[in-house]
Amino acid sequence: MSFLQFDKTQLINLEYSLSKEILLANPSGAYASSTIIGCNTRKYHGLLIAPVTELDGGRHVLLSSLDETIIQHDQEFNLGIHRYPGQYYPKGHKYARWFEMDPVWKMVYRVGGVVLHKEILLDEKDPRLLVRYTLQEAHSATILRIKPFLAFRSIHDLSHANMATDTRTTHCANGISMRLYAGYPKLFLQTSKKTEFVSAPDWYRQIEYLKEQRRGYDYQEDLFVPGFFQTVIKTGESIVLAAGLEELAPAGLKKRFASQLEKIPLRKTFEEVLKNTASSFIIDIDGEKEIVSGFHWFGAWGRNCWIALPGLTIAAGRPELFRVIAGSLVKKLKTGLFPNHSPDRNRPVYRGVDGSLWMIWAFNQYANDQNNALKVWETFGSAIREVLNAYREGINPGIHMHENGLLNAFLPHLSLTWMSAYTDGEPVTQRPGFAVEVNALWYNAVCFAVDMARKAGDEGFVEKWSDLPDLIRASFQCTFWDPDRRYLADYVFNGEKNWDVRPNQVLAVSMPFSPLSDEQKRSILECVQNELLTPKGLRTLSPRHEDFKISYEGDHTNRDLAYHQGTVRPWLLGHFAEGWLGLYGRSGKHFIEALVKNFEEDIFEHGLGTISEVYDGNLPHAPCGAISSAASVAEILRIMHLLKKT
Repeated sequence: MSFLQFDKTQLINLEYSLSKEILLANPSGAYASSTIIGCNTRKYHGLLIAPVTELDGGRHVLLSSLDETIIQHDQEFNLGIHRYPGQYYPKGHKYARWFEMDPVWKMVYRVGGVVLHKEILLDEKDPRLLVRYTLQEAHSATILRIKPFLAFRSIHDLSHANMATDTRTTHCANGISMRLYAGYPKLFLQTSKKTEFVSAPDWYRQIEYLKEQRRGYDYQEDLFVPGFFQTVIKTGESIVLAAGLEELAPAGLKKRFASQLEKIPLRKTFEEVLKNTASSFIIDIDGEKEIVSGFHWFGAWGRNCWIALPGLTIAAGRPELFRVIAGSLVKKLKTGLFPNHSPDRNRPVYRGVDGSLWMIWAFNQYANDQNNALKVWETFGSAIREVLNAYREGINPGIHMHENGLLNAFLPHLSLTWMSAYTDGEPVTQRPGFAVEVNALWYNAVCFAVDMARKAGDEGFVEKWSDLPDLIRASFQCTFWDPDRRYLADYVFNGEKNWDVRPNQVLAVSMPFSPLSDEQKRSILECVQNELLTPKGLRTLSPRHEDFKISYEGDHTNRDLAYHQGTVRPWLLGHFAEGWLGLYGRSGKHFIEALVKNFEEDIFEHGLGTISEVYDGNLPHAPCGAISSAASVAEILRIMHLLKKT
């Protein structure tokens, strides 16, 4: 039985079922996403969304949805559902009886004496959707009609009826192909059984996406329908529909669906669910592996990739994948910096101070897990040296090592740390100068590199760098620690110390090489526990602060104002847990196990089978932001891994 399942009473309650979002993704970068009832509520929803290298390399919605109709005795029963101004039409949700997610999406419809099963999976490698329809019960002749809704636009845009659309269909084996606009690949729609395609081109106007409306964006779209497939379907018969970018032999579609179905592991436990989800973030583009930071709108954001990498690979039981992905990622290094993000694949933005330091932290995690620092130095030592030398020599604008050994980072009107939301062109949380987590990462990076170099016999590196850790540690103590407050300053700029209570200080506790004493670590964890810890992670700002935002909602500006001003981040819990277990060992396990257990209910909320990007700062800590976050999933998996080793 599926771990994630929903019955009739839940499905027909639209307030409930429209809040449950589902996602499938594969290594090609393609994904499918909707709600459990099949009604799209975001512009990011669709049944086939794939990267289009011919345009910009970004993801584009090709096939938005499929509407099915059951026909008996000339009576039509439409199983689809869309939101139009003031109404839902058609109301196919009233026929829904059961939905489950294991091993594939499966919806059971009942229309009188007819029971139809609809199963959906993504091809294991290619950008292709496979849908299998099975008529389980029927007491009279039954016709199945399938109507495709097409968009052909970026996931960030919306489609509107226009005269430039190429509405022509080209026949292929058991189906059609279409390309609505120049620059796009052809979309092939084929069925395993020879069906009649009835050409009936039309625009379906003003389909609404309520989640976009709530987020303050345009939310109405026109979708193009070229016609519909129609065929008689017999009791016990299955028909497979394929939507992809290449033509297939229809005779093999049923076998293709069945063989891929057999390869999908069942998810019977919370940990198995998260391990399965971990693979959804790993993509293979042009032979190079990358990590998508989250769904739906994130790409391969550099800092997030390294934060998530150990959890998605090592903690997920796939340590061999760490080296492969890391080997691809390090190729993006440039003058010691790792790109924050890429608006498109050809324009990476090199701006953040900490992305490269997170890379070294990830190597540290891998070396400790494999107990082979020497191999890590041989493989990635040149990348580590490039980063450390660049920071020490200050070759990148705004980033340099101060004479006290600490890293200083400041550029006017820019945020160089992970707290990088902007409003009106200015950072909401700039944090210039000496940032506490940046220097905790820096200290860890230098210590780890010296340790590896010493084991590898790299005397030149050891001689150049071995005196620096003592200097950094001493400067860290006098710069950030206050013996009266008994926690760390968040940042120091031009001699002014910022004492906002934020979670960044916990990284100084969690790092494998820490500049703190055990007594200081206990005090910091107590502060974080009292002011920042919630059942869903750590708040980004203490609720005692006047700028604390209790919820992450509203339009883009309001959400950015709250993004790092109180919202809860699950991924930070990984570092709190690591610091806690490092101090208290086995006696601290029960407390951390209880924190992890809080997330078990979350895989039934927001994004099913995954963990959200952020949560509201105050109770009930509603999930918000991206429905599936690589860092959130990775760090909960890493906590589980740490618990097993403690």
